[in-house]
Amino acid sequence: MWALILALLLFFPIRKIIWVMTVRRAQRKGGAEDEDEQKRLFRRAGVTAALLSFLFSLAYTNYLFGSGS
Repeated sequence: MWALILALLLFFPIRKIIWVMTVRRAQRKGGAEDEDEQKRLFRRAGVTAALLSFLFSLAYTNYLFGSGS
């Protein structure tokens, strides 16, 4: 339960950071000028952020509440 709560709290800022970084990278390459491309990058950032936040929160809560602490 704690892992899911932490993952949810981490998801939104991580998604925003990943999205901004990928849009800036695409703009440097000359790609993310249209709105459809930015929406695609936002969805992709959401998938990546969900995976990262869930894995980090799972590892952190396991360390925090596990028998090794």
